[in-house]
Order: sequence, then C-alpha cells, then structure tokens
Amino acid sequence: MYKTKVVICGVDTSKLPVLKESEKTRLLKETKMGNKSAREQLINGNLRLILSVIQRFTSRGENLDDLFQVGCIGLIKAIDNFDDSHNVRFSTYAVPMIIGEIRRYLRDNNSIRVSRSIKDTAYRAMQVKEQLTNKLNREPTVSEIAKELDIPSRDVVIALESVVDPISLYEPIYSDGGDTIYVLDQVGDNNDDRNWLEEISFREAIKNLSEREKKILSLRFIKGKTQMEVSEEIGISQAQVSRLEKFALEKIKN
Repeated sequence: MYKTKVVICGVDTSKLPVLKESEKTRLLKETKMGNKSAREQLINGNLRLILSVIQRFTSRGENLDDLFQVGCIGLIKAIDNFDDSHNVRFSTYAVPMIIGEIRRYLRDNNSIRVSRSIKDTAYRAMQVKEQLTNKLNREPTVSEIAKELDIPSRDVVIALESVVDPISLYEPIYSDGGDTIYVLDQVGDNNDDRNWLEEISFREAIKNLSEREKKILSLRFIKGKTQMEVSEEIGISQAQVSRLEKFALEKIKN
C-alpha cells in the first residue's frame, strides 16, 4: 500500500518495518518489563498503523506531518496502557487511541473558538463518561454524567456539543463500485407540512417512473426518510437505493 516513497516528518514511509503479531506480543511483554529497546522497536513497527489512520483526516486539509506526530503520541499511549489479558489484537486497541488523540488535537485547533471553561467541562465529561462506561458496562446517560460532575445536564450537553468537529454534508461515508454515499444522503426532511405545493409538483413529475423508483423518491423526498431507512423498508441495499435514486432524478431532469 505504501510502496511509493512518501516522506512524513523525515520518515521514508516505504521503508517502514512491519511486525508480525507474534513479534508484537513479544515486544509488548518486554516493554512491560521495562525494555526500552523493545518499546522503540514496537513504536517503529507500528508507524504504518498511524499512516492508515491519518488517511481518514486528509480531506480536512491538515498538515500530515502534524497529524503523524499526534498519531505517534496516541500510539505511545496505546503501548503504555495496553493490557494483553483482554485477549484483543494490539492494533484493535491502538487505532481508537490514535484516532482519539488526533481528534483532540483537531478540537484544540478548531477555527471555531470555544471558551476554556466549556472545553474543560467537556474534557471532564468525557473522562467521566469513559469511567462510567467501564463501571456500568454500557454508555452512561447525560444525567448520570451530570450527576457525577455535580453540574446541570444542560451544561454537559453544551460542553460536549462545543467540541464536536463539524462535518461536511458532502463527506463520503460509503462507496460501492463508484456509487458513493455522502452524509447529505443520510439527512431526512421533516418539514413536509410547509412544502405541500412542492409535494404536488413532485407527484406530477414522477408519473413516468417505475413503481420502485416512485416508492424510493416518495419515501426519500415526501416522507423525508434516509437512504438507510428506505433500504430497510423495501429490502435492498443502501447502495442500490442510492443508485436508483440518482437514476430516477436524472430521468426527471431529462
């Protein structure tokens, strides 16, 4: 995947080593025993994992060198906190840690300014959420988090919402043979009562479509359902719904 020479932070990614699972297990055990050389080998042997993660954030226009360095911090945290008694692969544990570290970096460098007090509340809420999740073996409610922090639930909601990264409606979330599904395709519309004139015009425009095409467009644009909801209702995949929807709209335009 990384045969082409790409240099990030002065590292030639085409020459990065790849560790076998047995090697990772051995190095993790030696690292826990304080072997610094093993720890260094483990870090270097998982740098490709960081590369695979930062691919998810390339569309944001962030500096790859910065993301790579932040990803390294997440990797090191994963190495230091990994517990092999849980019987999970190291990469399964490390990827969320790396992603979380990058997201924290992006939140702190977000162009939308959030007050320090709200940020502090958000970070404390996230810590409490993680602690309660481990304690309760489920995701805690906002009320439970607020009770633990001794603050109103409203403050918890505002704080957590303030550090959520904005996402483009045109960010791809799934692709099947060239039929890409975007965030926009998942957004429903519940304002039908205010658009009854448009609904009448739309009904006239779909008379020449097939019954399946009519049903898809009716569910999508009249009832405001998402493509996933439509796919479950008519029994086909979401990718097929996307394909048929685009084809039907093209027929109407023509």
